[in-house]
Amino acid sequence: MIIALVLICMLSLMLLGVPIAFTLGGMGVTMLLLADFSPLIASQALVSSVDSFILLSVPLFLLMSNVLLKGGVGTDLFNAVQSWVGHLPGGLGIATILSCAFFAAISGSSVATAATIGTVAIPEMIARNYPRHFVFGLLAAGGTLGILIPPSIPMIVYGVITEESIVDLFMAGIGPGIFLVLMFTLYSVVFALRQKNQRGGSNTGHNTEQRPTRASFNERYQATLRASPIFLLAAIVLGGIYGGVFTPTESAAIGLISALIIVFLRRSLNMKNLHKAIIESLQTTVVIFMIIAGAKIFSKAITLYRIPQDITSLITTNIDQVGMFILVVCLVLLVLGFFLESISMLLIMVPVLLPSLAALGIDPIWFGIIFVIMIECALITPPVGLNLFVIQAVGKAEITEVIAGVYPFIFIMFFAVICIYLIPDIAIYIPFKL
Repeated sequence: MIIALVLICMLSLMLLGVPIAFTLGGMGVTMLLLADFSPLIASQALVSSVDSFILLSVPLFLLMSNVLLKGGVGTDLFNAVQSWVGHLPGGLGIATILSCAFFAAISGSSVATAATIGTVAIPEMIARNYPRHFVFGLLAAGGTLGILIPPSIPMIVYGVITEESIVDLFMAGIGPGIFLVLMFTLYSVVFALRQKNQRGGSNTGHNTEQRPTRASFNERYQATLRASPIFLLAAIVLGGIYGGVFTPTESAAIGLISALIIVFLRRSLNMKNLHKAIIESLQTTVVIFMIIAGAKIFSKAITLYRIPQDITSLITTNIDQVGMFILVVCLVLLVLGFFLESISMLLIMVPVLLPSLAALGIDPIWFGIIFVIMIECALITPPVGLNLFVIQAVGKAEITEVIAGVYPFIFIMFFAVICIYLIPDIAIYIPFKL
């Protein structure tokens, strides 16, 4: 009964437009007061929610992403990748996905990934007669790689909540990230070949892909050389983390300094745009930290009400198979994704589900990867998918065009979850067996 009342109140407040941070925090305080718990618990939870060294990496990664975005590094990255694969069937689609993957490896942000690569790729792909809905869907889905391929801000938050190793989570995201890149790439090639066949193999018909000519070795060399600082930055950030040279928080600071050096040497970032990057990063950081603080108060309240324990008991009594548990969680996340963004879903669901993981013997690192892929879907599902609105703005598109293009990629993500469930080594081989 209490669980139902809490869910009804939460949904009602969100439907009324109350920000999720205030919904969670307000409900947490109310629940504490109604049960005669000391309100000091709320203030203690508020302070402890942000008293974490690892969370310092969040604003640093956000600022690094915005610096790179405002510095226009996406152009060199996309041109370098395109010079190698642009002449292949679906070549610009392949270049777009690979560029998203490379940028994801240095940003930790899906929105920054979609915006950076979308700014360059959308005009180029539309000029080459790719269907608009496919272009927008590809960029929106490619942007989601920003929270799966490490470093990843949601993985950092998940690690803080579960007290799992951030490095292990990052390493576990590599295999699934590569797998999704391959699936997105395969779909791009199949789509391009199907479009060509539907037009009788002509490269001049309407809405038929016009492939760039194969770049010469010198053109590839020059394009790769111009983009080499970006590849070097990715190597520094990821290599330092995996090599044990510095922590994820230290890597974020080093990555930010490196990004500033790159854009200032390129003279592609003036003080006005740097100020914009700082303000936008500050705004996003405040939103994330407010949600974390509200979720911490709410989590403390539901724990004192024994709601997670009751849910765990309910699950273990009625669900004794890992597969059924994963299926139920995925369906719940799919529904929540229609009206919650990724961080909110993570902060609401993980504290409730965490006790059930231990009861069912589920590896929290492996589960975290499945969870992140499912909240990736929330970024591209209407009506609140952030990447949908980013691509709509960048591509000056109708929201219906973007939505029409993302559905195939949502099914690909579901397929990836099934594969990771059936073959856990896709996620856990690198951190635990390599």
